[in-house]
Amino acid sequence: MAQTRPAEHRPTPALDSSAAAGAALRTFFNIARAWGLSSAEEQRLLGVKRSTLYAWRSGDLPARLDENTLERLSYVFGIYSALQVLLPVAERADAWIRKANTAPMFGGDSALSRMLGGRVADLFEVRHYLDAMRGGVS
Repeated sequence: MAQTRPAEHRPTPALDSSAAAGAALRTFFNIARAWGLSSAEEQRLLGVKRSTLYAWRSGDLPARLDENTLERLSYVFGIYSALQVLLPVAERADAWIRKANTAPMFGGDSALSRMLGGRVADLFEVRHYLDAMRGGVS
């Protein structure tokens, strides 16, 4: 009987490492590109100064991300993931955040308008809404 070799195991970087910060920020910038975000919108979603955003984008990564940034990234990743499940056509999923929405929490504005409110709670609310639409819990 043929023996199978175990899959190569790569250790997951600690969340407070520069490797994790780099991976998280690369993921964020990929999502931002898919959503067509401007630099100002990226800055607002991350809750950082303009100079910080440009430093990160140019590859000058922090040794670790602070808790506020990690929380914001977590919500953005969850929103992106939920949209991929709800709207399996990538273009529709990516466009959804800019479309006017009649759900009471959006008041006719887009989800992105709500997300750009500046508070972490705005990101949480959009994430929670999408999780409820999927039939799950956040």
